[in-house]
Amino acid sequence: MPSIPLNALRTFEAVASRLSFAKGAAALNVSPAAVSSQIRSLEQRLNQPLFHRHGRHITLTETGRKLLPGVQRGLTELRQALQTVSQDRSEGVLNVSMMPTFLQKWLMPRLTDFYNVHPQIDLRINADNTQVNFEHSDFHAAIRFGTGKWPGVKAGKMLDDWILPVCSPRLLKEIGPVQSNDDLQKHDLLFVESEVWDAWFRVLGESGRESRWPLLNDSLSILMAAEQGQGIALSRWSLVARDIGAGRLVRPLDTVVRTDWSYYFVAPPHYYDLPKVAAFRDWIMDHCERFERPD
Repeated sequence: MPSIPLNALRTFEAVASRLSFAKGAAALNVSPAAVSSQIRSLEQRLNQPLFHRHGRHITLTETGRKLLPGVQRGLTELRQALQTVSQDRSEGVLNVSMMPTFLQKWLMPRLTDFYNVHPQIDLRINADNTQVNFEHSDFHAAIRFGTGKWPGVKAGKMLDDWILPVCSPRLLKEIGPVQSNDDLQKHDLLFVESEVWDAWFRVLGESGRESRWPLLNDSLSILMAAEQGQGIALSRWSLVARDIGAGRLVRPLDTVVRTDWSYYFVAPPHYYDLPKVAAFRDWIMDHCERFERPD
């Protein structure tokens, strides 16, 4: 097997993934002439052409198409290995992604405790509903709400959740008792259209899904609207438990339905047991265990 410099493979991947010598050169911050030289050298070592050249337009040969996936996998694994061994393993920056609702309503009130217990860790949280791509970002871990099955990551179950209606004490006083699901369906519900609520409507009847107030499409805005007396909101226990305890929200109906999804702590396998990742994971798991479930 010929000895091939790593730089030649990086150059090949940059050009082949973009099908452009110029764009590959720009991605590597080198000149097009240097890229062309690296590709010619690689083709000579392999004794096979990797590209069909048609002026400025290029396409991969059969050899190039076979080589590209393996080179991409190898470079990804190499980058991950270098990140693992080069970073500070037990302290310093820890980048975590999570949903804004979970951050603001559940985690934020508890973060002071983490900072007190682990002052050596610089926790940096990105609040985003988008599922983070670990291969193309600097995130160490994420908190996700789902079934627990995501490719390429290790997932540990953190917390189950329950669906329940909530409203302001003032609104409940105005509308009177809500003693059954039939009573509840007399009122338009505030909720963001999502499959999260499937479990609720599966138990209590799909007809209630039609009585949705469609003005708002953000979960935090809906809870604020409910707190201000603008309607009855369908929400999750994890997001409203503190508001109920503080009297800002009340439960007009005692019914709760367990969601089909749960919260999971996820991370790439090479990060999952990194000391600073494990420290945050163990801390948040402990708080999840102590979190009281609804009646």
